[in-house]
Amino acid sequence: MDSSELYHVKQQFILGAYQSLVDLPLPSPNSPDYTPTLIYKARAHLALDDPEAALALLPESEDVALRAVAALARYLRDLCVEIEGEDGGARARWLVRVLAGTAFARAGEVEEALESLAAGSNRENLEAVAVTVQVYLALHRPDLARKELDGAKRWAEDDLLLQLIEASVSLVTGADAYADCHAFYTEQLANPSLSAPHLLTARGVARILQGEIPAARSDLEEVQTRDAETLAALVVAAGLSGQKGSEAEAEQLWGQLSTQYPSFPMVKDVAQKAELFDELAARFEVPPLAVAAA
Repeated sequence: MDSSELYHVKQQFILGAYQSLVDLPLPSPNSPDYTPTLIYKARAHLALDDPEAALALLPESEDVALRAVAALARYLRDLCVEIEGEDGGARARWLVRVLAGTAFARAGEVEEALESLAAGSNRENLEAVAVTVQVYLALHRPDLARKELDGAKRWAEDDLLLQLIEASVSLVTGADAYADCHAFYTEQLANPSLSAPHLLTARGVARILQGEIPAARSDLEEVQTRDAETLAALVVAAGLSGQKGSEAEAEQLWGQLSTQYPSFPMVKDVAQKAELFDELAARFEVPPLAVAAA
């Protein structure tokens, strides 16, 4: 059973409050919460695309979980095999699988990611299910994501992470007209001890999909540090607002998104479609104008 302090740390990581977690002081090295908290803080640095800070935080250690976090920062590939021979216990082995699966997914090694996460056969670790679901959603396979979620519901406790997984699937599939994911994000945002910009962005996206454009813009504009997802959502919200000057605003936001995040999927997709349009347009021959007979 986790302590209340460790539960709060885990809650912040699950809900994307990475900066708050990075700023959180570590407990005493003698505390049983020390290593788990250290791992979550390092993973928060990784989520903020700061592997150097994660590595600086992690000490040289024989602890397989700490080594797994360091491996994620360096995108190492061999811990999944090595961990099977360690005595770290099931919890440590699953943590390594989750970290390795995350690393493989971020590197585009989808098959290795799903294998590391035991996709389709995992009946033990909910965090591995969460990453598997995200991989499937990124592959535009919500059917497989839903299958993982339904399987997890048969053995997992109805905790925060399971609710987050369900909200993610709802956001992509539009189940219940996005009401479930909207309600989940709103409930979590009401927590005064939690500051998670990802939740605001997620609720903003849900509101866009529900057609609540002014409310969506309010959420998205409240995000202080705008990552690629927030900027992309702002582009869409501005384009759909129909207000005076919104088209120019959408163009300005799009320029910021495409300049700062050229590899973001939405930017790459638009660029590919623009290239395809230019290619097809170059092949099109404009027929000569008909001349009326005198």
